[in-house]
Amino acid sequence: MKMNVGTLDRGIRLLLASVFFYLGLFLYSGSALGIGLVVAGSVLLATGLVGFCGLYSLLGLRTSQTREQL
Repeated sequence: MKMNVGTLDRGIRLLLASVFFYLGLFLYSGSALGIGLVVAGSVLLATGLVGFCGLYSLLGLRTSQTREQL
């Protein structure tokens, strides 16, 4: 699995994940929207921490500058 998410992209993903978690767990808790926000936040958190995005891989995109393997 090659790293295809750059540093800035990872930072944005982690920031958005924290916003989605806050909204999903506190403002919209117990609703379908809240569950959707928590799921979306989980995906963003995972891809931000690991540095690999499956959708980027399918589309042939890469925001990282190196081709290091994890």
